[in-house]
Amino acid sequence: MTSTEQPPAIPPEILAEMRERAERAAKGIRDLEDARWACERMHKLREELRQRVGETEIAVALIREARNQE
Repeated sequence: MTSTEQPPAIPPEILAEMRERAERAAKGIRDLEDARWACERMHKLREELRQRVGETEIAVALIREARNQE
């Protein structure tokens, strides 16, 4: 029986960085420069996604679906 090795879902270097930042956050340590960088990165990724797929209204649809299930 053979098994194929799957690459990790999150690359090890990213996972290590996430753990480090989570530990700092848990200790209440805030780095404003890191926060600024993260904000800029998220904005860039959001804009790239918007350029690729256009505007999306996923949240509105999910909220309406949740309300209808009650």
